[in-house]
Order: sequence, then C-alpha cells, then structure tokens
Amino acid sequence: MGYNVVVVGATGNVGREMLNILAEREFPVDKIAALASRRSLGTEVSFGDKTLTTQDLDTFDFSGWDMALFAVGSEATKTYAPKAAAAGCVVIDNSSLYRYDPDIPLIVPEVNPEAVHGYAKKNIIANPNCSTAQMVVALKPLHDRAKIKRVVVSTYQSVSGAGKEGMDELWDQTKAVYNPTADVPPKKFQKQIAFNLIPQIDVFMEDGYTKEEWKMVAETKKILDPSIRLTATCVRVPVFVGHSEALNIEFEDFLDEDEARDILRESPGLMVIDKREPGGYVTPVECVGEYATFISRIRQDSTIENGLNLWCVSDNLRKGAALNAVQIAELLGREVLKKG
Repeated sequence: MGYNVVVVGATGNVGREMLNILAEREFPVDKIAALASRRSLGTEVSFGDKTLTTQDLDTFDFSGWDMALFAVGSEATKTYAPKAAAAGCVVIDNSSLYRYDPDIPLIVPEVNPEAVHGYAKKNIIANPNCSTAQMVVALKPLHDRAKIKRVVVSTYQSVSGAGKEGMDELWDQTKAVYNPTADVPPKKFQKQIAFNLIPQIDVFMEDGYTKEEWKMVAETKKILDPSIRLTATCVRVPVFVGHSEALNIEFEDFLDEDEARDILRESPGLMVIDKREPGGYVTPVECVGEYATFISRIRQDSTIENGLNLWCVSDNLRKGAALNAVQIAELLGREVLKKG
C-alpha cells in the first residue's frame, strides 16, 4: 500500500525535479497529482515512464491525499498550504514561509530526523534554504564529534537558485557578450551575472547582511544547534546548477583533518573526494544530477586552536530543494504514516 502524493508547482524547475526523484527513488505512490497555476494548466510533465497533465491548484481538493510537496513561492503557499493541511494532507513546503515558525519543524533528514514528529501541530513541514541544507549535512557529523563553536561560510551560488528566470538571464547575457549588437540588461539580478560575481542574494537588512545570509544563520541554529555562531557571505556566480561553499569551522575540541575525513566518509548523504593534486576535488559541474553532497579540500586551519577548512558542493535543485523534500516524505512515511 502506497501514498497519494501531490506535487504543487509541478511545471517549475524544483517541481519537475521532485517528480523525477520520486520516480528514481521508487517512492511508494498509489496516486499522484501534478498541480500548477491556471496559466500552466494542461502542461504535461513526466513521472518516470508516465506523463501527467497538470491540474488547477486553485480548485484542487486535497481531501484523501496523504502528502503535498509544495514548490511554489511564499505567496501561493500562504494561500494553499493551509487548505491542504486542513484537509488532512501533510504539506512539505520548499518556500521560506514556514521555516522560522516554532510550531513547524525544519528538517534535513540526515541531521534532525526526530523533528518529523512535530509535523502534527500544523500538518506542515518546512524544507530549508538550499545553501543551508548542504552545509548542515556536512557540519552534523563533525559537530557530534568535536562540538562546533563557530562557522564562517562563503557561498558561491548558482543562478538556478533564482529559478528559470535566473538561468535564462545567464544564458542570454553570455550569448550577448559575443554579439556586439546585443544588449541584455539585468532584470532578475542586480548586475550583469555573465562573467561576473554578485555579492548579494535576496534583500539587504539593517545590519548590512542580506536575507540569504541571515537565513543560513537562523536555519542552522534551528536545525542543528542554537549555540553555533555562524557568519555568512553569499555570492551569486555564473554557474547554471550547483552551489559551492567554503567553510571555516572552529571546534571546542581538537579534530584532526584525517579523522574528520574518515568521519565525513562514513556519514549519510556525503561523498568525500579529497586528493591533494590538481583536479582532486569536486566542482559544481560534476555534482549536477547527483544525490550526494560532496566534500573536498579538508585541511587544518593553523590560525586558530581547533579549526578546519573544507569545500562543500551540491546540486541545489536536488539536495537544496527537491531531494530533501522527497527525503522528508520518505521519513514521514517511514516514521509516522507507515503505509508504504
């Protein structure tokens, strides 16, 4: 016996990826529905070897459905997620709307699976920000061993984190660089993204940090440990898919780089590729389509007493969004609903 599953926002990058991953991982599905806004109504999307026709989110009845994976923005989520939850359908939401609600669990299954039992307060589970998700998977096993005091993270985030519009803008601007008559001014981003870096993701806050940077701090505290001090600089880079992060980690206890490498190799959701030779590390291009979060460049930080540096790369459309949502669905099914 399987589950009745709804994918909301099925025509977007993340929604399509959710459908792909549900099929790839052979999630126990009895019925599946693909929902979209009226402007995308009737669009066909793939689910394994099946083709689904999108239904109207506005008129859909969530009664009798077990789970709904939401991949729409916060405004649409605010309207439709409570309706699904009230109908008895557990919402797994990829937007930022519910992440900081104390009554809604924020889950990365490799890090805080026990939090899934808190879903019942509002029948909603939140999926974290893409940059946070891959980072806490790497931090969790190290924190268990040596207790993390402080993290300094610099992110190098791909344009797919800004959706299809971001990917289109990079593509169009890249072509325009080679065409002297073309002019593609920035629309989705604040400045030209092609052959450039933009040290701003989301809006600026009063303290000078951006909201993306604030999200990484708040979500790490909620998912992993409120005592961890974290500071972030988030940068948009001209990469289509795959977020990268340079992590500087300070521990309470000494942790040798070789032991850290062994710990990370044995931890769920991670793959260590760390050879001290040219090309002995993973880049965003190589992580696309993969489930794992890749760790490279593990080394001691000699400037502090108990410090390590490492490089962390992951497919942001997968672990940063769709994969994590499906893993939450698997966890919910396994630990709570127990139908599959």
